[in-house]
Amino acid sequence: MSDTAASKASVLELKPEGLYCAAGDFYIDPWRPVARAVITHAHADHARPGMQHYLVSNAGMPLYRARLGHGASLQGINYGETITLGNAKVSLHPAGHVLGSAQVRVETTDGVWVASGDYKLGFDPTCSPFEPVRCDTFITESTFGLPVFRWQSTTEIWAEIINWWQGNADAGRASVLYCYSLGKAQRVLAGMTTDIGPIISHGAVAKLNEAYAEAGVALPVTQMVSDAPDKAGLRRALVLAPPGAAGSSWLKRFEPYTDAFASGWMAVRGMRRRRGCDTGFVLSDHADWSELLTAIKASGAERVLVTHGYVDELVHHLRDIGLVADGLATEFGAEEDSAVSLVAA
Repeated sequence: MSDTAASKASVLELKPEGLYCAAGDFYIDPWRPVARAVITHAHADHARPGMQHYLVSNAGMPLYRARLGHGASLQGINYGETITLGNAKVSLHPAGHVLGSAQVRVETTDGVWVASGDYKLGFDPTCSPFEPVRCDTFITESTFGLPVFRWQSTTEIWAEIINWWQGNADAGRASVLYCYSLGKAQRVLAGMTTDIGPIISHGAVAKLNEAYAEAGVALPVTQMVSDAPDKAGLRRALVLAPPGAAGSSWLKRFEPYTDAFASGWMAVRGMRRRRGCDTGFVLSDHADWSELLTAIKASGAERVLVTHGYVDELVHHLRDIGLVADGLATEFGAEEDSAVSLVAA
């Protein structure tokens, strides 16, 4: 870090409520109620209820309404649009994580910081792709911040899912795919076809599919189980369900079925065993190791703060390659973000 950068005060600081900008008097993804919150994306660990006012991306507005309710005070801005909050200039930029996800750029007299939220660089037709934002300090997640995590292309995973589904349908078994209801389910759906059989969405998935449709994202038509065809038709179905539906009475109507889980954690053999599914597809809405390093380099940041995930491991690597890096303790991680011990796995 340059002497000038080192002498400046922090643009953002941690408080009990979350990551705070004193110059603008707002928080980014706060985990306790505050007056003004700037939100990176609509996952529950980042967009929490109870804030007096939310600043969000217009691209994700349907999701925020679905997640926070129509009574929430939501202000939307376009990607790249700059607004002034107090003595800070704030803009949102695509993060490529899920629909409407954003990196938050904050500029004050003390410099430019970017809080990237959750992000990925891989192909996803359901949201705007990640765009590098130059800054002095870059705050990055590290959910999959180990070299072992390297993703296949989205199109390869789509082909694997379709082949699995086709094989199950030919054997007279429904295909139940567990995937997070916001982001992952829609990314899977974008690569599917209804030529094999019907696609059934769990209610939690269907609600968010509607929000994606409202935002103009084209997805194959899915059905609710109540509108589904007869038993023979269900045996050719692809069923998209959140992980919490596993073992539920809702799933019994699809028996016999084969199940699978779509997650970056499926790269870890032990996690596949723990999930107890027949199959695992390695598909994540978070950056893998190489994407993390690419994004950090593209930011041009002199300092990197690492949060939620394999923090120590990524910090150590960044220091080894000459960057100023430190960990940043946050309360994020309620979706796919729970780091596991690869030794135990």
